[in-house]
Amino acid sequence: MRGSGEVGGAGRVGGSGGWWRRKSTPAKVETYTRWSFHFFALIEVAAIGLPVLGQMPGAPAAWLLALVCAHALVCAVTASRALDWTRGRREQPVRMLWVLGAVTMLVACVTIGIAERGPGGDDVDAAAASVFAGVLVFAGGTGALAIRRRRRAAASVCGFAAGAVIGGFPLGMALPGALALGFGVLVGAAFLAFTSVFSVWLLDAVYELDVARETRARLAVAEERLRFGRDLHDVVGRNLAVIALKSELAVQLARRGRDEAVDQMTEVQRIAHETQREVRDVVRGYREADLRAELAGAQGVLTAAGIDCQVTGESAGLPAEVQSALGWVVREATTNVLRHGDPQQCTVTVLMEQERVVLTVENDGALRATGTGGSGLAGLRERLAAVAGTLEAGRVREGVFRLVAEVPLTAGEAVS
Repeated sequence: MRGSGEVGGAGRVGGSGGWWRRKSTPAKVETYTRWSFHFFALIEVAAIGLPVLGQMPGAPAAWLLALVCAHALVCAVTASRALDWTRGRREQPVRMLWVLGAVTMLVACVTIGIAERGPGGDDVDAAAASVFAGVLVFAGGTGALAIRRRRRAAASVCGFAAGAVIGGFPLGMALPGALALGFGVLVGAAFLAFTSVFSVWLLDAVYELDVARETRARLAVAEERLRFGRDLHDVVGRNLAVIALKSELAVQLARRGRDEAVDQMTEVQRIAHETQREVRDVVRGYREADLRAELAGAQGVLTAAGIDCQVTGESAGLPAEVQSALGWVVREATTNVLRHGDPQQCTVTVLMEQERVVLTVENDGALRATGTGGSGLAGLRERLAAVAGTLEAGRVREGVFRLVAEVPLTAGEAVS
């Protein structure tokens, strides 16, 4: 069968995909944000820790580098826990904020002590001032991530800047130099704080959009159920009311020995049969899907979701049973693309080959697709089996998911 060989090995190909490809879009953004905060720790060590080795004698430089590394590690842990807190996975990391403040003060006091009592020299003083200002910048920017109110975060950044001004005097700076040091800390810490807060806001927005997409899919299902219930109510409710009235009239006539009671019950029987026929029509209209309408609807929905959707092939002239079965395939495949992947492109192809029609749906966003075990795909296989059709689904290569449905063109005659 065409496509079965390709799709059959899909699970093996998809199973070897990287962990990044299997993540959803919000999970990708969260991972990127989290590791960006960890990268800040590496920047701190590289920017203010490693240069100390070339500006100070061995022992003071080694101790100061170790303290900078410890401070960077505390910043990374604080940022990670603060991110979990913003996502509602843990309580506010108040203890880590205190630990961050204590480690920052320790590093600042050590740098001041080295500047006052350590080996002299302009390089030593410059290195001490650089480490002093650097730890305040990273502490102020990271700490703002774990503070809920923005005014308090701004006050925290200003507090670190004020501490830089005060600490500038023990470092041997005059008032202008201390003010310049404080301004530099203010700008640096404010930039890191803004970057952190904006990153968290962006992450929250991505998660909210993902929830909105899931909600939209559920609302579409609920709306269809309401429509079906409304149609049934319109059909059954009216006729049941008539049946109840005529039955009551027949009872009254029967008690009086009137022959018209038989006519009324005959009318009740006719209305009941008519109700059965109308209910079957409603259910048939609900369960059957027009392939052409489903193809157009799928292209419209996917395009509106920002997915480049290409539909090729012609569905005219197919038997009604074949169109209904393939229409359901298109409907389910579209739902899976929207809910279980993060594609950029999707192609839908309808081909007629040797007394059979082949429908192929392929997209490049196989993130959470699970192959052939979904209940939706199982339902599709049951529908296709009713028209002697088959369904194959799986990954064909890295990140690409393909669904292939085949139905013989004689299925309509076989069913009828």
